[in-house]
Amino acid sequence: MAEQRKRKEKNFLVQGSILAIAGVITKIIGAVYRIPLTNIVGTEGMGYYNVAFSIYTVALMLTSYSLPLAVSKLVSARIAVGQYRNAYKVFRCAMMFALLAGGLVSLIIFLGADFIATTVMSMDMSVYALRVLAPCILVVALLGVLRGFFQGIGSMVPTAISQVLEQVVNAVASIVGAYLLLQAGKNIAETRGDKSYGAAYAAAGGTIGTIAGAFFALLTVALIFLAYRKIFKRKMRRDRSRKKENYKRIYKVLFLTIAPVILSATVYNISDFLDTAIFNNIMAAQGFKKTEYASLMGIFGSQYNTLINVPLSVSSALAASLIPSLVATVQTGSRKQVHNKINTVTRFNMMIAIPCAVGFIVLAKPIMDLLFFTEDNKTAALMLQMGAISVVFFCLSTVTNSVLQGLDDMMTPVKNAAISLLIHTISLFLMMVVFKWNIYAVVLSKIVFSGAICILNAHALRERIGYVQEKKRTFVIPIIASAIMGAVTVVIHLLFELFAGERIATVISLFVAMITYGVTMVLLGGITEEEMLGMPKGATLVSICRKLRLIRGEYH
Repeated sequence: MAEQRKRKEKNFLVQGSILAIAGVITKIIGAVYRIPLTNIVGTEGMGYYNVAFSIYTVALMLTSYSLPLAVSKLVSARIAVGQYRNAYKVFRCAMMFALLAGGLVSLIIFLGADFIATTVMSMDMSVYALRVLAPCILVVALLGVLRGFFQGIGSMVPTAISQVLEQVVNAVASIVGAYLLLQAGKNIAETRGDKSYGAAYAAAGGTIGTIAGAFFALLTVALIFLAYRKIFKRKMRRDRSRKKENYKRIYKVLFLTIAPVILSATVYNISDFLDTAIFNNIMAAQGFKKTEYASLMGIFGSQYNTLINVPLSVSSALAASLIPSLVATVQTGSRKQVHNKINTVTRFNMMIAIPCAVGFIVLAKPIMDLLFFTEDNKTAALMLQMGAISVVFFCLSTVTNSVLQGLDDMMTPVKNAAISLLIHTISLFLMMVVFKWNIYAVVLSKIVFSGAICILNAHALRERIGYVQEKKRTFVIPIIASAIMGAVTVVIHLLFELFAGERIATVISLFVAMITYGVTMVLLGGITEEEMLGMPKGATLVSICRKLRLIRGEYH
């Protein structure tokens, strides 16, 4: 029995790791393709693109975000007790919900795109991108149900494969679509005498990738489902359970499962929508031109967010892979083991987040110049320097949210995020209206938001399981190592810039920064030999450190 449980947990961790790896790959592809997309579309076009996306994200929350989790939860609960027929009924009910909710919201967004873009968001040219995205809501809702079904039967592979394929198709189609529609938009701009048509059409072209990727993923998962359905029907025929659930009860259970997930997703993801709406309307009221604030929002969404999201994607994947093992430890282990698990994941997160934040502060302009070919990256670089600290706060809040969910406390992170969102919205309004800090108000209010979540979640963990984060190896040593790395990086960049040019100097200094940080962390005792051995290629790392005499003592 214990052996079977161990095997089950191991399989659970393997499946969780598959999904986490796929998550990292998709996030990295997502961050990387935004760079050429921004270079094609331009900052004004990216402003329209981001406005359309902030509305699309809210629509997805109401229809699709909750479906994979809800379906997987309900399907796995029934399969665990051998109720295959009831599990299939859950799938059918969820499909009907996705069809109706997804279809209805798609239609509302498509028909109301003009009103939403012009009246609500104060950016009429985002209407084209919004209309392209509207049908995607239905596609993603159906895709969510299929992914949830496979996760419910314990297979993360179809979700992982479809996620990677979706992002690859999305990247290619977005770049091609943006390039082709930019040319078409420029022709219309000439005949209508408004340059903004080029940017607006390019933004719409960029969103083509989203629907193409989602549709391709839906096709992939649907084909896997059709192949698997024969096996599942065989299991349904062998189903000997007496309990037969009716559709009315399943719909009720489905709604009760979806509701809290929608609530939490809304609180977490509505901040971008609110930021965009508040920023655009205040900027318009302050007399700025539409092209000016569209361009600023474009810089924020495409340049600033793209770079900030790279360390966050790694953090999200680490946090996602923590949940299954944390749940298992809560069931079987002691409080000390639970504390150790949280401490390890938080430490590894900070080991990534803190040097990234320092790197963004010291190399903001060179990194922007390396990646984005816009006329002047000064604004983007200043935003990155100001917002760098939010990387640390967001990574920390991602872990603490996952820990609280792993402890089966779903509502505390939602409540904390809602309080933080209120503080964030008030601070954004004050920074824009009273201090007139323009786009920098959006960046600074994000620090307030992520910082507030960290404080509230830390308090909740202390109250709940008496957990207090270890300070020295989690924060102090990475900060010292990052400061040394920052100083070395600046010197190296200045030296190489003199005779090799800025771009080569940036690449070399980034490479030197990684080595400096790694060596300093080992020397200061921020990472032990045992922890290194637990990493991918850990034995190789340890042998290199021993050859360089960074580690002394017996080999474990």
